Amino acid sequence: MLLQVKNLKTQFKVKGGVVNAVDGVDFEIDRGEVVSIVGESGSGKSVTSLSIMGLIPNPPGKVIDGEILFKGEDLLKKTKKELQNIRGNEISMIFQEPMTSLNPVFTIGKQISEALIKHKNMSREEALKKSIEMLELVGIPSPEKRVKDYPHQLSGGMRQRVMIAMALACGPELLIADEPTTALDVTIQAQILDLMLKLKDKLGTSILLITHDLGVVAEVSDRVVVMYCGKVVEKGTVMEIFERPLHPYTEGLLLSIPRVDEKHDKLFMIPGVVPNPLNMPKGCAFADRCHRCEEICKKEVPPLVEYEGRQVRCFRYLNHKEGKV
Repeated sequence: MLLQVKNLKTQFKVKGGVVNAVDGVDFEIDRGEVVSIVGESGSGKSVTSLSIMGLIPNPPGKVIDGEILFKGEDLLKKTKKELQNIRGNEISMIFQEPMTSLNPVFTIGKQISEALIKHKNMSREEALKKSIEMLELVGIPSPEKRVKDYPHQLSGGMRQRVMIAMALACGPELLIADEPTTALDVTIQAQILDLMLKLKDKLGTSILLITHDLGVVAEVSDRVVVMYCGKVVEKGTVMEIFERPLHPYTEGLLLSIPRVDEKHDKLFMIPGVVPNPLNMPKGCAFADRCHRCEEICKKEVPPLVEYEGRQVRCFRYLNHKEGKV
């Protein structure tokens, strides 16, 4: 197992109280595997990825409990210097918006070279040559010319390719991609996803994909982790999640996808809104939006239980052995 996240809890102290952005999250990623974390905005997806990278701003945020085992070693027990040696080298991250992630005052060649000089002890000439190779690998035309360009001289799709080149330059074992196609049009999205999969197969890199786009999930993932209000509500393979979702929230997400083979007067939407993180309900966080809500759901938080070889956080499956589903 390459990565194991166990009972991860990350909170933020803000004006008005404490927000439990990630509340007891568990999942794992095997070598060469693509695992997607899905959910609405505010479900804790990005905070989970930043917790793994050790990039939670403190204050106001802090990882208060849990383990993040990378190749058997707990990243939460690493020193700041040890984490710096892992970030960009063994674990890399593609952030949501490349224009704000790339430094506007440095050429893209200099920015890709930086990680190679630090982690691989390359000279500037060797790092520049490797940067040109990486730009070629991610499909940027005339890489020997583009390596001298600044971020504002590139299109959105090309900037995202540069981000992928930077992330993969040192040959990481784990790539975390946080909404890597959000700001791109559908044609470029398809190209970026195809590129990520080809590079995964070529380099043997595992991928943790953070997204709300279930179409992307269906295309590239092996397993799926569904999050809601900082908790995992369902885990399973792509086939299991898409063919038979167990949690009402997962059902709602899938029903929200428009289908060309079905005609409806209105598009489906999950009723209600995500609860205020400073005023969470006593029981299940999804209870007020759930069409299968029972009295116990409003009083107690359901545990994550095993059902048919996967896990789901719902009282309907708590006593399935007694036939009470």
